Amino acid sequence: MKKVLLSLFIIPVAFLQISCSNDSTSDLIDDTIVDEITYTNTVKSIIDNNCIACHAATPINGAPMSLVTYEDVKNAVLNRGLLDRISRAQGEGGMMPLGGTRLPQANIDKINEWALSGFQE
Repeated sequence: MKKVLLSLFIIPVAFLQISCSNDSTSDLIDDTIVDEITYTNTVKSIIDNNCIACHAATPINGAPMSLVTYEDVKNAVLNRGLLDRISRAQGEGGMMPLGGTRLPQANIDKINEWALSGFQE
C-alpha cells in the first residue's frame, strides 16, 4: 500500500517538473513597458472610456464641447480646464465625469504628464 501511495505522489510531481520546463527564449512574452505617453497610445483610450458618452462629435447632456479628436482634447486641456475638472474631488461641483465616479488618479496623472511633455500625438 505504501508503494502505491508513494508512486501516486512521485509520478505527478515528476510530470510537473517535466511539463513546466522551457529551453527556448523565442516564445517568451515581451513585457517591455512603454514609457512614452502620447495621445494615441494613452490619452485617447482614457477619454474614449470616460468622456465620449457626453463629449461625442455632437455633444449631449449639456457637454459644451467634443472630445473626439487629438485637437479637441488638447484644446480642452489648454483652454477649457479639462485637467481641473477631472482632478476635482468626488462630488465636488463641476467634477467630471458628470454624475460619475472620479477618474483614477493614475489616469489623471497620465493626462497631466501628456500635457507637460508637450502633447505628443
